[in-house]
Amino acid sequence: MLFQQLPHSVFMVRPASFGFNEQTATSNSFQKSMEGDEAHIRGKALEEFDAMVNLLRDNAIEVLVFEDTKDPVKPDAVFPNNWMSVHEDGKLLLYPMLTANRRMERRPEFVQILRDKYQIKDILDFSGEERNKRIVEGTGSLIFDHVNKLAYASRSERTDESLVRDICKKLGYEPLLFDAVDEEGKAIYHTNVVMSIADQFAVLCLDAIRKDEDQELLLASLAKTGHKVIAISYAQLKAFAGNMFAVKNKQGETFVLLSQTAFNSLLPGQVDAITQFADLLPISIPTIETLGGGSVRCMVGGIHAPKK
Repeated sequence: MLFQQLPHSVFMVRPASFGFNEQTATSNSFQKSMEGDEAHIRGKALEEFDAMVNLLRDNAIEVLVFEDTKDPVKPDAVFPNNWMSVHEDGKLLLYPMLTANRRMERRPEFVQILRDKYQIKDILDFSGEERNKRIVEGTGSLIFDHVNKLAYASRSERTDESLVRDICKKLGYEPLLFDAVDEEGKAIYHTNVVMSIADQFAVLCLDAIRKDEDQELLLASLAKTGHKVIAISYAQLKAFAGNMFAVKNKQGETFVLLSQTAFNSLLPGQVDAITQFADLLPISIPTIETLGGGSVRCMVGGIHAPKK
């Protein structure tokens, strides 16, 4: 079957206990602590979440919202793209997570809701690989080009190369693995802060890809698939400009979701390049972005499976 790159809907999880996650901070340099008591921070995160959902719906983007539970405490529940992905051929994938308190985010009842609403034919559960310390954190680790059946992945503590290859084999996708590092030479925790792929363009931080052969691999692949490459700097990467996500609304219009922080970092030429293909939809999420170390793309999972 011919796959579409952009999802027709997204799922999100409304957080019950958002906060700074000590367990993930060792591998995520984007996380920063903030002043304020926990109740105030949770309140701000909920305000940002609800405003984002309203903004998406105001632009006719279909959103399925799941409610997090207070017990057990799951500080990163707002980032569901790391544990589940929903594909156009009816596959639903469950992924292994690095830290213990993120593994609790996988909720069978959320999977059942999706099965009730969409044509889910097959569940591929890779979560047991946690016992083997083989981690791939969903579409944080894997940047899918569904049209061309490719999966881009940067190696890190959260993205195991052998498991990437196993997942791609199950999906019938070709893996393209590379190394991406920060300015200190440390592996960047998730591929989706380094790059994003829409149907006609790709955003990529080439500065983070130090090896010539890796740059050549990526640029040759994106040229072959006809994607216009919009290069971003380290400064823009740290502002989450790589963490964009393109979706279709109910009228078939294309929107690129990104944070206000990311939008503010873009140069006029970059904005012009993206808006040739889609409308930019900046979303203000400073609390979630700062404490959580993830941005807009991390907050949404694409739903590609057809409705029932």
